[in-house]
Formats: sequence, C-alpha cells, structure tokens
Amino acid sequence: MNRFSTFALTCALGAAGMTAGCSANGDAGPSQAGDTAIDRELLFADEFDADTLDRDKWNVIGTDFWVNNEQQAYIDDPSVIAFTDEAEGADGGALILRPVFKPGEDPKAERNAPFVSGRIESQGKFDFTHGRAEARIKLPDNVGVWPAFWLLGNDQWPGTGEIDIMEYVGEKDWIGVALHGPGYSGETPLVNKYFFPEGEDVTDWHVYAVEWTNKQIDFMVDDHVLYRVTKPMVDNYGEWRFDNDKYLILNFAMGGAYPFKTNGIEEPYNGIPQETVDAVKAGEVEMLVDWVRVYAPE
Repeated sequence: MNRFSTFALTCALGAAGMTAGCSANGDAGPSQAGDTAIDRELLFADEFDADTLDRDKWNVIGTDFWVNNEQQAYIDDPSVIAFTDEAEGADGGALILRPVFKPGEDPKAERNAPFVSGRIESQGKFDFTHGRAEARIKLPDNVGVWPAFWLLGNDQWPGTGEIDIMEYVGEKDWIGVALHGPGYSGETPLVNKYFFPEGEDVTDWHVYAVEWTNKQIDFMVDDHVLYRVTKPMVDNYGEWRFDNDKYLILNFAMGGAYPFKTNGIEEPYNGIPQETVDAVKAGEVEMLVDWVRVYAPE
C-alpha cells in the first residue's frame, strides 16, 4: 500500500490550489455538495490540474482489453484522454474522458468497435485496503454511454472483488452502484440505484464515494449514503473478498451489456441509439473528473 504523509484537509489555499471543503466561487448547491473537509490521512490524490496525465499515478489501457460486448476500443491518445482548465464549476483543471467515432480503426477484427475511448487505472502504482475513495464527476446526457468510477483487486475476477462506486448508462436521473465477487458477479444481487432529487441530475457536478471497512461498504453521492452492503449480506451469496488491495479505475465505455439491458436498443449499435452516435460525432459527449482522492480508514 502506498502512503502519503498525514494531511488534514482544511479550507485554505495551498500550492495545489483549493483543497477539499473549499470551492472556487464559494457557492453551495449541487455542484459543491459533498466536497467537505475530511481530517484523515490522504493516501492518494490527483487534482488533474496539469495538462497531461500523471504516469506515476495512472496506466492507460489499450486495445487488447474487451469485456461486456462494449462498443469501444480503448486507446492511449489525447483525443480520448484530455485535460481542460476551462470546465465550468471545476476547482482548477479537470480530466476529460471522451468517446470518438472511428469505425474501421479497431485492430481487433472480431470486435470491430465503431468507437475509441479512454480508460485509466492505478494498478501497480497505487492500491489500498479499506478507507474512502471519492471523485468529483460531471456526466453527459446521452443514452447508451457507460462511464464509471470503480475499484478492482489485483487477482483474477470475480474472486478478487469489485466495488462499483458509480456506473451510468444514460438515464440522467440515476446512477448505479454494485459489488461483484465469487457467487455474486455479473447479474449481482448486491446492486442499487440512486435517483437524484428534483432539480439535479448527472450533468451537475457530484461527489461519488465509497466508505470501505472490513465489515461493510457504504456507497455515497454528495455524502448521502444511498446503499450499504454488510459482510453478512455478502456471505449469503459467496465469500467476502474485500480485505485485499484494490486499485482505482476511471473509464468511458460505450454501449454493451448494461446499457442494452437498460434500454433494449439494438441499432445502430448494441445499447447505443443514433442520436448518441451523432452527439459523439459532434464532440458533445464527455465525462469530466475534477479530482480523485483516497483517504485512510477512520
């Protein structure tokens, strides 16, 4: 486990800019909800204030990876993994993960994905066992997209355990959370949805987080606990596989199993309607990540 020095987050400006609990404009409301000061040991942070990816913290996944009949090939390219210092509501810079429509360019003929996109992981560079992982994210309003923020263990799936902190398939009033492990993978029973209050949706900035201990896992949106999974709940289905190191993943998938099972769309691509294809072609589809932070257990 990588550890940084103890760092009590306070509402003050430092060398890296605004810290947790502070906003760029002092506003409350949905865009700042959940961005509260946490007086705990900070194990990992990326504020995405540079104009390039920090390769000491992240790996970029390439074209060999393919699961769930997803309709994208991951590539390491600034067209799909980019940065901006002009994202409205972001505290400083932001990471951009976006799909690009490029039919015919997938090197895997059996997949022949019409889109390329971005996926970054911290495997081999940072992992942790128990604590709080959170990210401040803004999502697009497009049916059939599948961006996610999640944790995965370092061994073979599903025995290694998976914690899905945020999954989104294009219905903007809700996001999903889930656990996967031996006996409760794929169509897992340990899953829930969070429906946003009236006047809010995924296109606002929100903090998606998990509090993870050796006894339970709490999923949160803007510090509201939306779902709790306890060890006895998991034991009903299989072995608890959540006392091992897990690494961070941020990705933007397109279509595939989860979107298709939600929307039933088959054409022009599995889980993806033509209007989303047109929005991707127009450069209107992207996931913004203001920051990612991981804290030690309380």
